[in-house]
Amino acid sequence: MKKTELIAPCHFGLEAVLKREIQDLGYEISEVEDGRVTFYGDAEAVCRANVFLRTAERILWKVGDFRAETFDELFEKTRALPWEEFIPKDGKFWVAKAASVKSKLFSPSDIQSIMKKAMVRRMEEHYHMKWFPEDGASYPVRVFLKKDIVTVGIDASGVSLHKRGYREVAGKAPITETLAAALIMLTPWHKDRVLVDPFCGSGTFPIEAAMMAANIAPGMNRSFTAETWTNLIPKKLWYDTIDEANDLIDDQIDTDIQGYDIDGSVIKIARRNAREAGVDHLIHFQERDIKDLSHPKKYGFIITNPPYGERLEDKKDLPELYGTFGESFKRLDTWSAYMITSYEDAERYFGRKADKNRKIYNGMLKTYYYQFLGPRPPKQKRTDR
Repeated sequence: MKKTELIAPCHFGLEAVLKREIQDLGYEISEVEDGRVTFYGDAEAVCRANVFLRTAERILWKVGDFRAETFDELFEKTRALPWEEFIPKDGKFWVAKAASVKSKLFSPSDIQSIMKKAMVRRMEEHYHMKWFPEDGASYPVRVFLKKDIVTVGIDASGVSLHKRGYREVAGKAPITETLAAALIMLTPWHKDRVLVDPFCGSGTFPIEAAMMAANIAPGMNRSFTAETWTNLIPKKLWYDTIDEANDLIDDQIDTDIQGYDIDGSVIKIARRNAREAGVDHLIHFQERDIKDLSHPKKYGFIITNPPYGERLEDKKDLPELYGTFGESFKRLDTWSAYMITSYEDAERYFGRKADKNRKIYNGMLKTYYYQFLGPRPPKQKRTDR
């Protein structure tokens, strides 16, 4: 199919990371907005974006956009979109989600209902049918309204892309895989440097880092809704994309990636998740208290998501926890630490003001990504041959 626009939603505050990822895949950006990046691509791009992007939440095939301030306008302009170019007559189609910000139309259920009726009307006119069996492939539609501009896309991913397929079980308050990947990408860490997560829980940070180090595509071991869209995407494109991903893997590498947690039961979960991801041989997990944080190597990285008192009774323990973390970090005097938390007194008890911090929305929760930067390692001296 011809080149079109694809929409990749992401966490608010991480659009620049996703933009760079899309460009690295070889695609041209058409627009960057809060919480999503739109880019140009074709059927092959749908496959490659789903399989290779680490920080996108899903991939939508854009059907169109228009202004609508009334439900009559919404109906007529939805009906004017070329639905028959995307959905075959046996396709199952519905408006799976509607979101509205600063728009006159704001009821998700009404938006969904009216748009479905408009889609049916368009399909009736094109296919000359009065009833649709909807027993074929699924074409879930997602719609965003912002300042009365309606953006419509068909969801090519299905289950959110943070579901890599390796984390059947998660510990308490897990961080999503897409967010973890983006936070790692915001640091200068690369695979020949040490990385430690002292609050690793179910292992998401170490596993995502190990997958990056081994060049394992995040979507290799899962399925996507668009795999059934044989009217739009030939099966061969999916096979070619997986072949490309397999060819890029290099998991016979030396890494120093470690995950610690005081809870031995979640360490067992982390090991199982790493095994499922195919990177258990690249990570060392250990039951260890934050007060015992240490490492013999210099210039390492801590990237972590410490507890931040989701329950009121946990908050009383936070000053001591962050204080102990800060004291342990002082001993690693050449290291850098990157910490995402919603705990407002994190810097105070950690004992140091962050060199940088970044506001990031984890779902509806406002968090800060604090960056405590250590010295750069000395440049290696070149030896003349």
